[in-house]
Amino acid sequence: MKKRVVVGLSGGVDSSVAAYFLKQEGYDVIGLFMKNWHDESVTISNECPWLEDSNDAMLVAEKIGIPFQTIDLSKEYKELIVDYMFDEYAKGRTPNPDILCNREIKFNIFLNIALSLGADFIATGHYSQKNEFVNPFGDKIYRLIAGMDSNKDQSYFLCQLTQEQLSKVIFPIGHLMKSEVRKIAKNLNLVTSDKKDSQGLCFVGKVSLPDFLQQKLKPKKGKIIEIPADFESYNTSNENLESLIYQSKKIKYSMEDGKLVGEHHGAHFFTIGQRKGLRVGGTSDPLFVLDTDVKTNIIFVGQGKNHPGLYRKALKINTNEIHWVRNDQRIFSGETLEVMARIRYRQPLQKASLYQNEGVMYVVFEKPQSSITSGQFIAWYKNDELLGSGVIN
Repeated sequence: MKKRVVVGLSGGVDSSVAAYFLKQEGYDVIGLFMKNWHDESVTISNECPWLEDSNDAMLVAEKIGIPFQTIDLSKEYKELIVDYMFDEYAKGRTPNPDILCNREIKFNIFLNIALSLGADFIATGHYSQKNEFVNPFGDKIYRLIAGMDSNKDQSYFLCQLTQEQLSKVIFPIGHLMKSEVRKIAKNLNLVTSDKKDSQGLCFVGKVSLPDFLQQKLKPKKGKIIEIPADFESYNTSNENLESLIYQSKKIKYSMEDGKLVGEHHGAHFFTIGQRKGLRVGGTSDPLFVLDTDVKTNIIFVGQGKNHPGLYRKALKINTNEIHWVRNDQRIFSGETLEVMARIRYRQPLQKASLYQNEGVMYVVFEKPQSSITSGQFIAWYKNDELLGSGVIN
């Protein structure tokens, strides 16, 4: 009897080719398009209309000869992703909706729907790979591996997956380069072959973020304070340099630490490392956001991408926000682990050490990192395998 696979057909080229491969491999394939939260008041509809995507997904399913249906997950997406985003921005943190979407929607709700349809597996068009082995105790261990195309590798977005979820997923195109995927789609004459990659929030479309946030977070005039590059707190004494707590702490600024250079319309609309949208001129180098204080509604900025206020060598993660893809690789209080890590998608992997303490994990990088941002995810790897992740405190 054929194994059944439900493919998340997004209306893009990657999931289209994934579905084609599965059909060729002899699976019983069903195409499912997820309609998620969409608000035309904040999306640039011509850029990513879900109706067009749904129609393209249907045409692809028809072309390769698989059944197709659309499911409406608007309510779940609004509750699990959109509301969470508003809440995080209101706290002055910067969430990653794509990682949350994979954790809460694609590999949770969508997976359960697929299983209810009698599926053995789900499949997506992610540029990631997996393999498995049996450990000495007879347990099957699933490994999440980076995609072959280093420019498109999406393992970072899957950093919250569990062993149970990995056991049910297939990544049909993870071993291919993007150019190969487009070529296959072109040869098959699929409607998605030349379609641009989607931009913006997962399933929402290309969004004007301030407009999106202003649905709930109201504009509020505040001060922009420029911090000089020779700010005294950057000159740390040697005795503090080895302290994990000290290195991982964000510098707390106050208005007296710099000079007033402009006004903004809400600290919660900005994130660390941001350059655009400040609308302050007259500086010799561009201004970058060093920190935001949503309580006092102040933005602190510094001149130039090498401003010392942008860089930190360490960060911390609360233990309850640590996730291990491989539980057998987990470290416990007092233990350390040498890894390669990234704090944002497509960032080249950086040498780092994990230090697990009681209630908190510290991550110390070999080199200082720019724009470490609360609410974002850090993912850590051994070679090309993603072992775990956590939310930056």
